[in-house]
Amino acid sequence: MTRHPFILAAVTAALTATAAQAQPMDVPKPVRIAAPRTPTEIPLYTGVAPGSEDARQVEVWSGIWDQKMVRNVTRPTLTPVLPARGKGNGAAVLVVPGGGFQFVSMDNEGWPVARWLADRGIAAFILKYRVEKTPDDDSEFGKAMVARFRPAAPGAGPLPEMAGAVSLATMDAQTALRMIRANAELWRIDPKRVGMLGFSAGAMTTMSTTLANAADARPDFIAPIYGYMVAVTPPPRPQPMFAAMASDDLLFNKQGFGLIESWQKAGGSVEFHYYQGGNHGFGSRKMGTTSDLWFGQFMAWMQAQGLMQPAKKSP
Repeated sequence: MTRHPFILAAVTAALTATAAQAQPMDVPKPVRIAAPRTPTEIPLYTGVAPGSEDARQVEVWSGIWDQKMVRNVTRPTLTPVLPARGKGNGAAVLVVPGGGFQFVSMDNEGWPVARWLADRGIAAFILKYRVEKTPDDDSEFGKAMVARFRPAAPGAGPLPEMAGAVSLATMDAQTALRMIRANAELWRIDPKRVGMLGFSAGAMTTMSTTLANAADARPDFIAPIYGYMVAVTPPPRPQPMFAAMASDDLLFNKQGFGLIESWQKAGGSVEFHYYQGGNHGFGSRKMGTTSDLWFGQFMAWMQAQGLMQPAKKSP
């Protein structure tokens, strides 16, 4: 069996094989690991998170090949990854990994992306948000992943069974944005330059948070990466958007470009990269395709938006 470099590739490959009536590809069984030590991780809520009062599932960390992921999250957290002192430019990005609301992809779409941002002077904050309850048994969890990661119908929005998870993830993202802005002085950021960068389910969370348009939890710029592409009703004064998708994305490549078109029609500024290859979930991994360029292009876009100017120095 080909060793795919990330979890979702294995899942989507299995789905493709099944759809083609070929020999199904086995989904790898997750191997449980100890929770990584993250001393800067901050709980989003004091006590039980609102909406999770009856949750009894236990958080599980797993590894598939070289990837770490966490599932059954009921206590969401925020992990700051900050530039070296004196190197920050004042911009901040809330990084929201994907995982189909079944898990949070901390390796491919979390820690490495945050370090890339911090190395370029941007304060990054990784959101470990609440996801759906999944089976305790690892084999059963693998089956649940396959059931969830199936190609989206043209023009169709998120699956109805995702609604509860999207709502909780959105609440967590809003709480995180409020926390980031409340601690702007501590983290040396400009509270008017706080954006969101989300992947797959994280892109859905980014869009849901944006469309909620809460006055105190509105991102200043957004970057949904390989998320749903269906049309939306943008908020008044749509935020600048950077979006990226691969043409061979096995989940969303049949949906068209409604998201981009609706944002433009509402007067929003959009930069959209549609790569020939990269599949779903290219994230921080080098795929040997032009999708490898997405982060550099995102940085160039931020520069063009005036989001990279040095922070004002205190007198």
